[in-house]
Amino acid sequence: MGQIRTAGRRHKGAIVAVLALCSAVALGAIGVSAVPVQAESALPSESGTPARTGEGPALPVVKAVELSVVPEDGVREVNPADGASVKAVNGTVRNVSLIPVKGGKAVSGTTSPDGSTWSATEPLAFNTQYSYSFTVVDQAGRETTQERGFWTVSAANEADAAIFPRNGAVVGSGQPIEINFSEPVANKAAVEQAVKITVSSGQPVAWRWYSDRKARIRPESFWASNTQVTVDMQLFGLDFGNKMIGNGNITSTFKTGPQRVAVVDDVTKTMNVYIDGVLVKTAPVTLGSPDWLSPTGYAVIMEQERNSKFNAGSIGLKPGDKGYYPPLVVEYANRLTTSGVYVHQALESAWGAVGRANVSHGCVGLLPQDAQWFFSTMKTGDVVQVLNTGAPAVEPLEGFGDWNIAWASYAKALAAA
Repeated sequence: MGQIRTAGRRHKGAIVAVLALCSAVALGAIGVSAVPVQAESALPSESGTPARTGEGPALPVVKAVELSVVPEDGVREVNPADGASVKAVNGTVRNVSLIPVKGGKAVSGTTSPDGSTWSATEPLAFNTQYSYSFTVVDQAGRETTQERGFWTVSAANEADAAIFPRNGAVVGSGQPIEINFSEPVANKAAVEQAVKITVSSGQPVAWRWYSDRKARIRPESFWASNTQVTVDMQLFGLDFGNKMIGNGNITSTFKTGPQRVAVVDDVTKTMNVYIDGVLVKTAPVTLGSPDWLSPTGYAVIMEQERNSKFNAGSIGLKPGDKGYYPPLVVEYANRLTTSGVYVHQALESAWGAVGRANVSHGCVGLLPQDAQWFFSTMKTGDVVQVLNTGAPAVEPLEGFGDWNIAWASYAKALAAA
């Protein structure tokens, strides 16, 4: 009986002890550990061990690193303007290397203060294969190195543009801006938005698309005297449409001189030259004969040659045709159209007709002294207006006949665009 009572007391004491321990835990007394060895020693590192997805006896779960890499591995036709970056969530990025496969300088970049993101600080090159490597470190210190690759936009999908007048040019007040694109532009609105035009005179300008590759820009009236115009085209990386990508930015700044306008009237057979609205010269002229009427309207001087070779074949004439003439050289030649209409010194055989009759093939002929004065006074981009010949106006693409389109309709793109 005594042994039985002893055993009962011990059993009862054990129950009390367990209850006391449970009460202590319930009251927040967590100093007592069920695993005293782990509690008394530092937690071992998980560096070099596989990632775990479940809770361990002491170590916390290490979250998997989530990567965002731009461009993606193996992708082609990457837009160089999109740049490159590596971002790690639940980790950091080290030792990023982005290098052209065929050699060249590594792409420079910067790492965020927390080490989670690397971003390129310079644009990529076109038509280039890149090798991309980087090291990712998770929250347990484990390192993983990855290698990837991609290709940027190929040469077949590059697009560029050229601006006229060229940077630094001084032109006449009638010179429209012309932009020629190497590839068809489908996203015309995007291109217009990417081009900033600054005009010192404050004159507003309008675009006119003559085709998917050619656009011109002009103010309502001629540029004001001594205007500075800057055309800033931010086309790098711009999507032209049809997978064509702009490959560079272009800026051109040009200036205009005084407003110089020559008005030629077939009724009076005279030319009046105005500079900034003031009449400075009157000279007799001969114009195109009835078979070769001089075009009317506005034209712009495209180029000037002290001596220019004329060939009747350029206007479709061959020996034996009416109006044919052998190759010759004319002096003080100022081109007005691509088809060959000029202001120039009349041939000696026509001097007697100057101011009296029309004997040319559509050109404006002047006497030697007047031709020399015109050549030295007028400049490319200056305006020549021809009146009363009975011929149609100069077509816009027959040189720069843009001024023959009314301002209200100038900005309306042609059907071909």
